[in-house]
Amino acid sequence: MTDAVRQFTVGYDDDGIRLDRWFKRHLVDTSFTTVAKWARTGQLRVDGSRATPGDRLKAGQILRVPPPEAAKPDAARPKRERAPLSEDQIAFAREMVIHQDAQAFVLNKPPGLATQGGTKTSEHVDGLLDALQYDAEGRPKLVHRLDKDTSGALLVARTSRAAAFFAKAFSGRTAKKVYWALIVDVPSIEDGMVELPIGKQPGTGGEKMQVDEENGQAARTRYRVIERAGNRTAWVELQPFTGRTHQLRVHMAAIGHPIVGDGKYGGAAAFLTGGISRKMHLHARRIRVDHPDGGKIDVEAELPTHFRESLKSLGFDEMLGNMMPLDEPTPPSKAQMKTRAKAHAKTVRKARRGERRVRGEREKA
Repeated sequence: MTDAVRQFTVGYDDDGIRLDRWFKRHLVDTSFTTVAKWARTGQLRVDGSRATPGDRLKAGQILRVPPPEAAKPDAARPKRERAPLSEDQIAFAREMVIHQDAQAFVLNKPPGLATQGGTKTSEHVDGLLDALQYDAEGRPKLVHRLDKDTSGALLVARTSRAAAFFAKAFSGRTAKKVYWALIVDVPSIEDGMVELPIGKQPGTGGEKMQVDEENGQAARTRYRVIERAGNRTAWVELQPFTGRTHQLRVHMAAIGHPIVGDGKYGGAAAFLTGGISRKMHLHARRIRVDHPDGGKIDVEAELPTHFRESLKSLGFDEMLGNMMPLDEPTPPSKAQMKTRAKAHAKTVRKARRGERRVRGEREKA
């Protein structure tokens, strides 16, 4: 047991959470009675100010927590330690890495893998992070989360300094994320902004969200249609400007275009016939964020197999999705996208010819 005061940086995904709920999520061995006592005696502070259990936290704030209290002898119980990872788990964790530097990893999380543990959830990204510690002193830290069935780019900090830096980037909305999704039917407006507040749906224990005009938190999502398959479905780019739980899924369902495979918010209507996978078609395609040491991290994550096969089955050209610059205020026309796609394809073919030529020269040598 340590007798040192502890400090924690509030993460992006904890933005807006009550202080007592933060303890339930991150310091599960600390009882509410203890939290209340710390608050009452002024030992619990947020950004240097006294805090109460009901205070709402903001991402990037510094939480000062007293050292853990000694357990009573009759209540003492062995500390639960993480089981060592198997070789297969280590290999799996490292295969997810698509970017690595001294301060961060970016993982390409597969669909079906939870980001963090919970009730009946033993397999998750957080449980695999020991595989990415290597020779560093501290364990890598999650900066944000993706839903279990959402695939794609997930940022992980390698140091406490980087974790605090990234948390502020997310809370300050300077970090940008782009998602790809297949949605049911085609929006009448091809480039739109959804601005609907989101709150917890009563009776679901916080497992499901809903549009809540009275008590919900502000939420904004931009969508842009990349391609359409008649009136049956559309492939869209989604850009969240806030970070509410299940935001993209709730917003698209609310405007009548649920994400394909999202039965939780779209019901039976979210599933397409014709051999389209029943898995959710929501993918964190790209993440761009300032780097703690200067410059930027800007990484794209490849699509999972089921999403790529669905695009192909519907006749969509995956290359068109890369033709929309992240900061472009309005999407280019289809003619412009196809022109860019052709130029991109030409560049790729030229590079491949160069690679083959180099290999041929090496073989001759």
